[in-house]
Order: sequence, then C-alpha cells, then structure tokens
Amino acid sequence: MVRPYLPLNALRAFEASARHLSFTRAAIELCVTQAAVSHQVKLLEERLGASLFHRLPRGLALTDEGRALLPTLEEAFDRIGGLLDQFEGGRFREVLTVGAVGTFAVGWLLPRLTRFREAHPFVDLRLSTNNNRVDIAAEGLDYAIRFGDGAWHGTDAVHLFDAPLSVLCAPEIARRLRDPADVGRETLLRSYRADEWPGWFAAAGMEPSAMPPVKGPVFDSSSLMVEAAIQGAGVALAPVSMFRRPLALGLIEQPFAVTVCKGAYWLTSLKSRPGTPTMRAFRDWLFAMVAEDGTDRAVRAG
Repeated sequence: MVRPYLPLNALRAFEASARHLSFTRAAIELCVTQAAVSHQVKLLEERLGASLFHRLPRGLALTDEGRALLPTLEEAFDRIGGLLDQFEGGRFREVLTVGAVGTFAVGWLLPRLTRFREAHPFVDLRLSTNNNRVDIAAEGLDYAIRFGDGAWHGTDAVHLFDAPLSVLCAPEIARRLRDPADVGRETLLRSYRADEWPGWFAAAGMEPSAMPPVKGPVFDSSSLMVEAAIQGAGVALAPVSMFRRPLALGLIEQPFAVTVCKGAYWLTSLKSRPGTPTMRAFRDWLFAMVAEDGTDRAVRAG
C-alpha cells in the first residue's frame, strides 16, 4: 500500500491544539512557538480544504471537521507512543497479557514472577485477575489461566496441575473437629460450584443421607473464602496447594487429609490466535516451574 504524504508536524500541531483548545498551550507542549503551531494548523486546513477550529477571542473551538479528525489522531499518536515506550536498553520489550484466576495468581504465580522477570527481562508482563469467568478475545489476553475441566469453547487448554480441595479453617475451629462428621456442624463456606461439599463428604465416607445441608455464604474466589475462614467465619473447602503460606504461618489448618478433586488449573489461549515467541517463552517457563515445584505429583499423591 502506497500511503499519501502525511504532514506529521501539522497533524501533531492540530492534535495538541485540539486537546488544549489553545495554540499557546500546544506550543508549550511541543516546545515551539505559538506562531509555528498556528502556521502548521493553517497548512493542514489548506490541505484538507476545511476549517478545523473556530478562532474565538479566548481560545479555540473545534468545528465538526475537527471533531471528526481528532479521535483517529489521538488513537494513532497514543499507539505510536506506547510502541516507542516498549524500547528499553536498545531492545524491544514485548508485551504479554495474562489473565489468571485470583487464587492461582496470589497462591502460586506471584511468588515466582521474579524468576520470570530474571529469565525474560525484555518481556513486559501484564497480569490481571478474574473469578474464572473470562473472555480472552474481548479482554485482549494472550493467555488465561483457569480452573475447571479444560472444556472451554474456542480455546486450547493445556493441563497445568490438579487442585484437590480439602477443609481449611482457623486453628480454634480445627481443635473441635474430631472427625469429618463434625465439619457439618460448622458454617460451610462455599463456592458457586454446588457439588464440592457433597463430593468432599462422600470422599470422607459419609452416606448421602447423613450429609449436612450446605447453606453457608457463597464466594466467587477461594482466596476470599479462605480469608473468611482465617477470620473464623466458618470452614472453607479450597485447593490446599494454593494456600501453603498461610498454612506454614499457622493462620489456617488442614484438619483432615481427605481431599476431593473437582477440577484443575489450565493454561488456555484462543485457537485462532497464533502463538508468538513471547507466548512460547511464558508457556515453557510456566511448565518448567510446575515440574520443578512438583505440584502435580504432590497433589496426585495426596
């Protein structure tokens, strides 16, 4: 495609003047004289055959033509500026955008991010969290790390590791839990997945008729649920491997070894999105961390 001549100086002068509605303030921003800005805008108006500003006694007002031109220029200059910002130390910093379930992000990924930075210093990682409901395309993500069964329409899902659930509670509550049946007499904190507590009671050997009703408060995040458990609000059923730190600190306890597996963590991406070198670097690093950590083997053995 052969582009026509683009009067970049004139376009920049117009964009700055339109934001400030002042030739004087635009000149200060661009480090030129007010006359130079006014001259460049005039050249652009002559090229377009249209007035872009109403010249008022105290400032400027955009014409309809000026309002039509401004959004495209603002977006273009913002994108150029963002791209130039990605150059650092003579190298280009590639952006990698990852969305992750909040529990995984806090409990597993964040403690390891320094190592990713050390291994890939020129990757600009941008991490966002979600409650497992995510639209990869709409949110512009390269990857989304999710919890579930791996069946998400239109995505490639690669298994990271299983995440068995077990009872977690504050130490004072743990002291009064002698056997799994005692759990039913506590407030049962729960997620939106209704089969988790019945699954755990079944794994503990309880008959369906003996299982307690599950009526506790519902949380959209295991992290939030476990925080409620730490504060004594009830008993949580959560992926133990994501809460090693509060367990080690004695903030919560796992009173029973009984676990139930209702899902796993998966690395997902759009099938329609070709992988980039940066995406492959993150994927390889992530699986190396999983292998080193032994999470998958540990939870399967547990």
